[in-house]
Amino acid sequence: MIASATEEYPLYTPRPLWSEQNPEDWWQGAVKAVRRALSASNVSAADIAGIGLTGQMHGLVLLDEAGEVLRPAILWNDQRTGPQCEQITAWAGGLKKTVELTGNAVLPGFTAPKVVWVRENEPAVYDRVRHILLPKDYIRYRLTGEYASEVSDASGTSLFDVGNRRWSPTMAGLLEVPMGWLPEVAESHIVTGEVTAAAAALTGLKEGTPVVGGGGDQAAQAVGSGIVRPGIVSVTSGTSGVVFAHADSYAPEPEGRLHVFCHAVDGAWHAMGVMLSAGGAFRWLRDAAAGEDKAAAAAQGRDVYDLLTEQAAAVPPGSEGLLFLPYLTGERCPYPDPNARGAFVGLTLRHGKGHLVRSVLEGVSYGLRDSLELIKGLGVPIEQVRASGGGAKSPLWRQIQADVFGAELVLINVTEGAAMGAALLAGVAPNPEAAAIYERSYPLYRNLYPALKPTFDALA
Repeated sequence: MIASATEEYPLYTPRPLWSEQNPEDWWQGAVKAVRRALSASNVSAADIAGIGLTGQMHGLVLLDEAGEVLRPAILWNDQRTGPQCEQITAWAGGLKKTVELTGNAVLPGFTAPKVVWVRENEPAVYDRVRHILLPKDYIRYRLTGEYASEVSDASGTSLFDVGNRRWSPTMAGLLEVPMGWLPEVAESHIVTGEVTAAAAALTGLKEGTPVVGGGGDQAAQAVGSGIVRPGIVSVTSGTSGVVFAHADSYAPEPEGRLHVFCHAVDGAWHAMGVMLSAGGAFRWLRDAAAGEDKAAAAAQGRDVYDLLTEQAAAVPPGSEGLLFLPYLTGERCPYPDPNARGAFVGLTLRHGKGHLVRSVLEGVSYGLRDSLELIKGLGVPIEQVRASGGGAKSPLWRQIQADVFGAELVLINVTEGAAMGAALLAGVAPNPEAAAIYERSYPLYRNLYPALKPTFDALA
């Protein structure tokens, strides 16, 4: 890496469980970040050989005939479209047929149910739609003027034939989405356009610089982490939690409990399990219950998460009988259920804040193991687990994951950034005693969702 730059932009939640952003904020952030990175690098724009794009998946960007944004983008973690998912599944002929057509179940995070929601709830907006784009592909459009995407990101729309790596005319027809609204799709390494004069003037890039397909955030991060052959699995603990495994052949999970998408590696696929609240659950606990820790961390010039994990480290594995369900924004894998909710189970007077913190870290790790178990069920070998994301910064959380997974956890050279390399620095082996405790506790965790689902549905 020569230089990097980051810009922030707001998230909007106009109603509970809704999640939106303004695509113009993305573009302005990209323009500023590119300019800052160029300035910090002392690299001439003429020396840049190509531009790759990566970003959050599944979001819906709607454009009119002139290419203007029609409404805020509906994001991957938005949970408003449960009824539309049921409709689409029924239109396709049930879950089995849907998996045959797209490789996946239709989930609230995916793009197609968002399209149907807009048609049903915002008809005046829908009448003006002429183009559908994914978030990173909106940046491509602003850079190049081209309406284009690539196979890994398109796989998460429920409009894509993942096995044949192309849009599904059948799904588009069932949803009455004109094929002309969908962008051209390429493999991830293929050039999809060139930087326009207008974009060059704004960003400082050179006009005519090639822009390649790129990849959805997880597929791109997997390439950067070396997940490009069978046997190596990545576990990313960011806001969401992702378990990602390379596959040389196409093999969807029969019940749609895992995502099976096209990989950013040409001609390959990947199996991916996603839980919606991983690091996000830890952040929630920090914001809800750690005000005094925030103040102490600020006074000491330390990270509040370090103070919290120190308290958790003093608690024995298993949190003395306290379990945490991390379904704070619904769930995706292995339970595609927008009504799922978070829960602490087993609270007693014995439990303090350290127990709460440790049980959150353990609960998220159990949720990640759910996806690992499903990947094993597809016959995908697991030789090594590579850890990344903000959660990989914590030695305690790395150890908990190694113990819960019962596998060696290997660090890569960075904890953030989908485009980074995979130089290995260190490994964390499972602790046999802690692993045995977690092996006994994991079935108890697994029993919680089936037991509480009627309550979740009643609450919803």
